Amino acid sequence: MSGSRIVALGHYQPPKVLSNDDLAALVDTDDEWIRSRVGIRTRHIAEGETLVDLATEAAQKALANSGRTAEEIDLVVVATCTAIERSPNTAAAVAARLGVRSPAAYDINTVCSGFSYALATADHAIRAGAARRALVIGAERMSDTLDWTDRSTCVIFGDGAGAAVVEAQEEGAEPGIGPVVWGSEPEKGDAVVITGWDPVISQQGQSVFRWATTQLAPLARQACERAGIDPAELKGFVPHQANLRIIDAIARKLGLGDAVVARDVVDSGNTSAASIPLAFSKLVERGELSPGDPVLLFGFGGGLAYAGQVVRCP
Repeated sequence: MSGSRIVALGHYQPPKVLSNDDLAALVDTDDEWIRSRVGIRTRHIAEGETLVDLATEAAQKALANSGRTAEEIDLVVVATCTAIERSPNTAAAVAARLGVRSPAAYDINTVCSGFSYALATADHAIRAGAARRALVIGAERMSDTLDWTDRSTCVIFGDGAGAAVVEAQEEGAEPGIGPVVWGSEPEKGDAVVITGWDPVISQQGQSVFRWATTQLAPLARQACERAGIDPAELKGFVPHQANLRIIDAIARKLGLGDAVVARDVVDSGNTSAASIPLAFSKLVERGELSPGDPVLLFGFGGGLAYAGQVVRCP
């Protein structure tokens, strides 16, 4: 095989929307404070919907958009850091809901870079001949980790899921998923932590901001170089939706020209591993990207881990 490609995307967000004004009634904050620091206006919060529910909804939409059936999937990968159940894993539970028969199924946890890691591992499996068609999902219930009295974190995160159907390409076809650039800075791993049996997220906001705005643009550029494309040729840039100021800073440093830059963080907040497929799916659904467009995906965050690759838009 000459590689793999994304053939369809899908996303899902729970119906409950929490505005900045709603949060101001819970904690000492206001709309102006939140927007000026992270750029977020609203976020979606799950009520009565499990992580598996969110992931399954997004996967069903991706399958419907692809024209494929669950029986045609032989690999399911879920990127998440908010799974409660250790066994069965989220991927297996989603596969059971969808009716996927005998798939390889595993979860991956690199927090906010999770979808790009999961996409890379699915691409590698297909290139190696270990799979033919995969469901790659990013799903999070970040609200489960929040201390609603901590205004430094509770205003940032939201819940949701995004999914991609990835399949093998015929020999000689141009790869639809470029080589991954991935890594981490484990010595800085305590900058974002979710610990304990009753987990609460905490982060060193300024440290993460400095790392993201000073260290990541060269790594994102490396992903373009490995795919043989100049950043100015990109039609889209879908980074992890951490913070609007971080997104804009990286985009400026890359010199993206007229590329569409995903800014879904404004309406969805930070949904960790779900943020890239969620934002990407929305851009495609709205027609802001066209089939075949080169798009840079780049995830970063807890760990501190990062991963990115150039893909062709489905």
